[in-house]
Amino acid sequence: MDKAVNNGDNRADGNGTWSGTWVAERLGVELVGDDTLADLLGLALRRNPKRAHLLVSNVLGKHVPQSPSVVYGSGFALGRRVRELLGDAGASAAVVVGYAETATGLGHAVADGLGFAPYLHSTRRPVPGVAQAGGFEESHSHATSHLLLPEDPELLAGDGPLVLVDDEFSTGNTVLNTLRALHERYPRGRYVVVALVDMRSPTDQDRLAEFADDIGARVDLVATAQGAVRLPDGVLEKGQALVAAHEQTGPVGARGSAGAVTRVELRWPAGVPDGGRHGFTAAHRRRLEAALPAMGARLAEALPPGARRVLVLGCEELMYAPLRLARELEHLVPSADIRFSTTTRSPVLAVDDPGYAIRTRLVFPAHDNPADGPGERYAYNVAGGGFDAVVAVVDSTADTPALHAPDGLLTQLAAHTPHVLLAVVPSYVPEAAHASERPAMLPEPLRGPAFSSYSPEEVGWLLQDLSDVTLEAPTEEREEAIQRGGAHYAESLPVEYQPSEQYQQLFHAALETSAARIAHAVGVVTETVLAERSPRPVLVSLARAGTPVGILMRRWAQHRHGLDLAHYAVSIVRGRGIDANALRWLAARHDPRDVVFVDGWTGKGAITRELAAALREFEEAEGVTGFDPEIAVLADPGSCVRTYGTREDYLIPSACLNSTVSGLISRTVLRADLVGPNDFHGAKFYRELAGADVSTAFLDAVSACFDEAADAVDAAVKELLAADRTPTWEGWAAVERISEEYGIHDVNLVKPGVGETTRVLLRRVPWKILARAGAGPDLDHVRLLAEQRGVPVEEVAELPYTCVGLIHPKYTRGATGADGKAVAV
Repeated sequence: MDKAVNNGDNRADGNGTWSGTWVAERLGVELVGDDTLADLLGLALRRNPKRAHLLVSNVLGKHVPQSPSVVYGSGFALGRRVRELLGDAGASAAVVVGYAETATGLGHAVADGLGFAPYLHSTRRPVPGVAQAGGFEESHSHATSHLLLPEDPELLAGDGPLVLVDDEFSTGNTVLNTLRALHERYPRGRYVVVALVDMRSPTDQDRLAEFADDIGARVDLVATAQGAVRLPDGVLEKGQALVAAHEQTGPVGARGSAGAVTRVELRWPAGVPDGGRHGFTAAHRRRLEAALPAMGARLAEALPPGARRVLVLGCEELMYAPLRLARELEHLVPSADIRFSTTTRSPVLAVDDPGYAIRTRLVFPAHDNPADGPGERYAYNVAGGGFDAVVAVVDSTADTPALHAPDGLLTQLAAHTPHVLLAVVPSYVPEAAHASERPAMLPEPLRGPAFSSYSPEEVGWLLQDLSDVTLEAPTEEREEAIQRGGAHYAESLPVEYQPSEQYQQLFHAALETSAARIAHAVGVVTETVLAERSPRPVLVSLARAGTPVGILMRRWAQHRHGLDLAHYAVSIVRGRGIDANALRWLAARHDPRDVVFVDGWTGKGAITRELAAALREFEEAEGVTGFDPEIAVLADPGSCVRTYGTREDYLIPSACLNSTVSGLISRTVLRADLVGPNDFHGAKFYRELAGADVSTAFLDAVSACFDEAADAVDAAVKELLAADRTPTWEGWAAVERISEEYGIHDVNLVKPGVGETTRVLLRRVPWKILARAGAGPDLDHVRLLAEQRGVPVEEVAELPYTCVGLIHPKYTRGATGADGKAVAV
């Protein structure tokens, strides 16, 4: 036990240098123990104020890419040892629990080695509707709370042995916390604690033995290797100083030109969980084993010809599924060196030295909408790894726009390997979490003239009529309630803006000068949809800004091609998602693959992200597939979508007004006392504003320009279809920058683009308007509204949008003007 291993060989990188040397020499840290310890572990420095050093496993498949057979075999062998310890009878009654995030795959492999034991791993991802069966804290970790969320509430309730699996034990505190919490709720007579390495001190070992005596249970420990870490005095402060000295120069690996990203359809077996977050049974295991060869073959077929070195990269807690896929690849492509590792939440310093375990670090934003908010995530030792291809395996919850964003994981990977393959495993959600009773029949769409001033054939509204309900509140009161978290913006309506005669004149002048430009954009986006999405699409506008655009697209298809397209309007609410009942109605009457969602414009892309997340959630809950989250928009100044009429930021006259240019329909409303779980979202029909209605005038003015736009549209579409239209999300980046530069620190209060700026002035409490220097008539109406509301317009030389509206960050009632004082509107 006292044999020092600091000078041992770590042959994981083939250079004969132990990957703990750098830390050992600078901090005086010593590892002592079994001869195999240096082969199993290296050392790195944590970016964590609670502990300086990190034991980096060479066989876990987390930080260090390793052969999947070695990773899986290490866990499986531990499982066999537990089976020998318990005997057949004990093993058949056992339940295995692994720790998130590092040991989720290891614990699963232990369960496989044990035999037919059900497996559950802790998680840091809460799942609505799934009851918590326990939880505990990991005190030294950067993310401490663990949840236990079994689908079967009786999974942990038996009296058979409970097997706890972690990658390493340093103090044993986490094990004690777990045993204490579980024994109090599910007492039993025997526990087995399993790890790759046991690095506890004699004192820590005694604490576990004393605890076992106190609860009257037997606690055994099984580990691949044992040892100890000797830490000198002041190691935490020295470690923090080292991190500070090297943090700014930590390598990310040499960047090359961006490689391609290709999605591979795995055809994961329906109903088989993606891991042990909610439990994994022997029946699940049999079905997965049967499906693995075919899934592995699909991945192998997608690899670039002649690939010699391939990494399969899992995603945080998702370790087991990508590990098994990697092991299949290893068997199917013996000519290639297949490696496996996963991304992680754990912040670790990277130092490009052969005596240091973490040579390179990729940093990217979290992309699974984590419950604890956004933050950095990491992939270690991937850059500079010489991989010909990287297979990124994520669950569907993590397949978000953030994954595909310019600073996202896929883009980071593509900068360091010529080929990136993306394989998505469906996130398993227990049936109880989303089962609900609902009526068999949903109402038919509302249509004009009973609801809206549009002709009945132009659009069907998948909404309920709330016209008789008082929903309006003063703008300042709404703003205060929204920003203080007391209300959601969709729970009330702003008082409808009544334009002055001068403002109405501006609208008509803008319509006259821009109708041809709008017609061109309508033609381009419609022809793109017909060419790429469906020869007979079902247009589904996002109410209400998308509705006039959807009608214009329908008119173009009829005018140019004689098509009579179905067109509906549905509600989507930022932070609440799309109306699921509307999706159910659509899926029951149309092929979801033909549905094309339509909106007016993109700002920073919030609704684009919202739609993608909502459709993914709907697919998981309902089992209905085929809805495409790619929105078709008239204008895409934020570069958030591939299907658009233009990416210029100019005035779309329908953005100038509210309901009087949108069929006299209000914003959509989602309030629990008005909209039940089986209802469409709501909206109001402002019949009393018919005298000011210009909805049809707007549509007719644009439609009258269709013929003159036709030739230019054909040329533009031909050029566009051949172009690279990959979204850059530059609008989102600009919004984040503006939010910080102006001290707002909330991207929801920054509204980019002419359309969104107009909304700020009409419906919110504006603070100031940023206008691109030299912007002309497109901003006449913005300047007039700003003058009426006492809001300054600040010209900015370098602005990616024509203008940006900033909502007042003070949220005090009456804070209409820039000085926080009320101004007459």
